[in-house]
Amino acid sequence: MKIGFIGSGKVGFSLGKYFADNGLNITGYYSKTLQSAIQAAKFTNTSYYHSIEHILEVSDTLFITTPDGVIKEIWDYIKKLSIENKIICHCSGSLSSTVFSQIDTHGAYGYSIHPLQAISDKNQSYKTLSNCLFTIEGSSKRMELMQSIFHKLGNTIQVISAENKTLYHAAAVTVSNHMIALFKYGIDMLIQCGFNENNAAFALLPLMTGNLKNLQSQNIVSALTGPIERCDIDTVKSHLSVLSLKDKQLYLLLCSKLIPLAKLKNPDRNYTNLENLINGGLNN
Repeated sequence: MKIGFIGSGKVGFSLGKYFADNGLNITGYYSKTLQSAIQAAKFTNTSYYHSIEHILEVSDTLFITTPDGVIKEIWDYIKKLSIENKIICHCSGSLSSTVFSQIDTHGAYGYSIHPLQAISDKNQSYKTLSNCLFTIEGSSKRMELMQSIFHKLGNTIQVISAENKTLYHAAAVTVSNHMIALFKYGIDMLIQCGFNENNAAFALLPLMTGNLKNLQSQNIVSALTGPIERCDIDTVKSHLSVLSLKDKQLYLLLCSKLIPLAKLKNPDRNYTNLENLINGGLNN
């Protein structure tokens, strides 16, 4: 397999370097900006190309690693070229392979392949891809081949359907980007208690990282602690009494997600009154 990249941003840099360092045949990069393609080629010890036609000619597999809004534009261009038996992939978390409209009629095979990891640094993020789960969605005709690539690299793979791609991405955003929102939520409350922003962050980070470590070493039920797990209704009521209306809704929604876990952890504990409190607050 000869893999070329269209797009030389963080994802293109990271995947190309990861692939090249693990023995995959990387033909190189094409980018709208030639200088970025040159930089990516240098970083991965591969080549750069002046046209899509050229990189398509030397590659049997293309990874489109552009911003999501550009993927269809690239597809609309390359589908007019000779792409029979080519494998065309993109790395969007939210888009499915259906963005490659009517790819079957061109004799090619389309996939969305997404590393479930925050890729924030184009020069460093490749180092952690070995611990990353990749989701794959697309044509059944080359699915085993695409899976085999990542199996050989040692990655865990999850095949999903095009219909579930948006829900999958919502899950990823919830535990990644929305974790930042929860962090800010906590900081804002501590600022009201007299903390400055730096001290608030310093105080809360160990709580967050401690819970993440617990989730790594335990199952999700065992990792649960706090007033919901203890069925501490008075504490929950106290929290609700000092929160704004909007913050109450967020607090109650999060509590409602913890109740089923608490029941699993403590099957002999009666959570009915706590459930009624939470559900009543949400309904009002």
